[in-house]
Amino acid sequence: MEQNQETHKKNWQDKHYKNLLLIPIVLLLFSLVYLGIFYSQHNDIFLKDISLTGGTSVTINGKLDITLLENELVKEFGEVNIRKVSDLITGEQLATIVETTASSEDTKAFLEEYLGYELNEENSSFEFSESSFTRDLYRQLILALLLAFLLMTIVVFILFRNFVPSLTVVFAVLMDIIMTIAVIDILGIKISTGGIIALLMLIGYSVDTDILLTNRILKRHEGTLNEKIKGAFKTGITMTLTSLFAVVASLLVVKSFSAILTQIFLIISIGLLFDIVNTWITNVSILKWYVNKKENHT
Repeated sequence: MEQNQETHKKNWQDKHYKNLLLIPIVLLLFSLVYLGIFYSQHNDIFLKDISLTGGTSVTINGKLDITLLENELVKEFGEVNIRKVSDLITGEQLATIVETTASSEDTKAFLEEYLGYELNEENSSFEFSESSFTRDLYRQLILALLLAFLLMTIVVFILFRNFVPSLTVVFAVLMDIIMTIAVIDILGIKISTGGIIALLMLIGYSVDTDILLTNRILKRHEGTLNEKIKGAFKTGITMTLTSLFAVVASLLVVKSFSAILTQIFLIISIGLLFDIVNTWITNVSILKWYVNKKENHT
């Protein structure tokens, strides 16, 4: 009975693995269309915070009503970002972080008038970033991201020396990044320098399982194709889920006191979820089609 169920499962996989490609194809098309619409509206593929656009960041110690403060800041400066910093154990508000595109002098003057007291080194801290500096930083981070992707592509092609499997690995990583950015835009997240770094890290997380799968299928000679895929899946999904659980746990810990780390862990979490789809559906299906077609021609 158990053997019949296993045989039926294998037959179902062999019969429908091409149809399963519809799932990542639909996700990719939706992501590309959404990013296209988003770009037409914002002239960029994602929103950037002041660490990439320039502006003022103020940390004010103590409890504040961030809803009322945000409403007043929007009236004065337009686009602002405000969040609270809380104690990890008690959840008590420790400080409020305000980010505006205005100068530090204008931001300080408004906040002092609103709060009714002077902001000094004891009760607050100010950071100002020039727009020219942040633009250069943004270009350098994007260049580093593109360079990392290019080097990853070169290594993959050198490793496998086979066009279709190598291209499949690269394409799966690219799909992870595209889909992750689409979700970031849907959630309305403003990317910081930490966000770009997270996308850079995602390349490494994504390519690991794809290389594992491709290496098992192409370079291992023992076992059938389905057995190789099953063995790679057990190892690969364990790697991905272990990383995902660790990242999600870290996200829950840091979300109350570190916006940069929160964004990094959130982006990696989203990317790892898409990596499961793109490795074990996209990559598996294309490699399975490639190997079967190659065997039929020999």
